[in-house]
Parts: sequence; C-alpha cells; structure tokens
Amino acid sequence: MSSERPGNTRHVGNQTGTSRNVRRLLVIDRLREVQRTMKKWNLIASSLLAAQLLALAQQPAHADEPFDRQSWKFFSDTGNILYLAAGVGLPLVEDGRAGINHALRGGDALLSSELLSDGLKSLIQEKRPDSNQHNSFPSSHATSAFAVATVETAYHPRQAIYWYAGATLISVSRFAIHRHTVGDVLAGSAIGYAIGRLEVSSRRGLLLAPFIQPEKHVYGLSFRGSF
Repeated sequence: MSSERPGNTRHVGNQTGTSRNVRRLLVIDRLREVQRTMKKWNLIASSLLAAQLLALAQQPAHADEPFDRQSWKFFSDTGNILYLAAGVGLPLVEDGRAGINHALRGGDALLSSELLSDGLKSLIQEKRPDSNQHNSFPSSHATSAFAVATVETAYHPRQAIYWYAGATLISVSRFAIHRHTVGDVLAGSAIGYAIGRLEVSSRRGLLLAPFIQPEKHVYGLSFRGSF
C-alpha cells in the first residue's frame, strides 16, 4: 500500500506548476530584452544611415567622385568618428554602475591601439598607395575600430554582429578609397582584435590602469566563441 497522501501529491503538483511558470516568465523576459536590444540598435543603424545620406546630399557631385566612393569616404571619416564615440560612450548609458569602468576600458583600448599603430607606422614606414607618405602600415582606422568592437562585444555578446560589422565597414573603406593596401587593413584588424582581448582580460586594463577597477569576471576568457 502506498504511503503517499493526497495532500503531498497536490503539493508536488503545485511545485511543478510553479517551476513551469517561473521558466515561462524567464523566457518571456529574455525575449523582451532581445526585442528591446534590437529596437535600440535598429534606431542607431537608422540614425547612422540618415547621417550618411545627409552628408552625401550636402556634397557636390563630381565626375571623378562616384557615389560609391563618397559612401566609403563617409565610413572612413564621419562614420568612423561616430562609431568610436558610440563604443566609448554607450556603456555610460546602458551598463549601469559598471558603465564608467566599461567606458574607461573602451577608451583604454582605443588609446592603446592608436599608440601602437603610430609606433609601427614610424618603425616600418610603408608608403601609402595614394601618396608619398610613408605611414601606411598598419591601418589605424582598422586597429582602433576592431579594438573597440572587441571590448564592446566582451560586455555585450549579443551585439557582436553590429560592432564587428561596423568595424569591418570602416576597415574596408580604407582600402576602397585607396588609403591602404589589403595587408595594411588585415594587419590593423588583427592588432586591434588582439588589443581588445588583452584589454578585457587584463585585471586593470592597459594604459589607464590607475583609473580602471578590477572586473569580477575575466571577459577576455568568458566570451569565447561569441563571434
């Protein structure tokens, strides 16, 4: 004869139903979070596109300056500035109490990538494809863009596609307008990615170590496989 009482059966059933409801609510909350993120980034993408169209509309048309080249120049100039500013500034808006620290890490990666890129340019002195300047290798635009993208992706893995897409557009633009060779751009991208990984895996960052607080998690190792 079973010793289980009807009251116990009802209690177990209630627990099971409660667990299912909790899981269902967690799934709903996660879906809503994804939806909010998508709406926010769609707004940002639309704003960037509108800024591009406005900038192109204000430029006079030239026979030797086709529309596609103007587009690439936007990504290389104005788009690059907006992208880097967003990479350093957005954590202040969306990361709560950790926002200042994350913004400092983004700025630290950006500063480190620029200094390393400038040092390599002075050391290697490769000629640019469109001028007699000898500061082509590596591409600073690609280095800084991928450094920022890697740091932002470490803190927001779901946004990886947006950050890396932006960094790729900026990097390709430098080749498209003949300011760099493919090798310059690829090397800059790899260096920027490495700096970003080093930044998020370092306890107190790189150059701005006195101002950066240690993280509870080593992001350089925790977001493996996110992109």
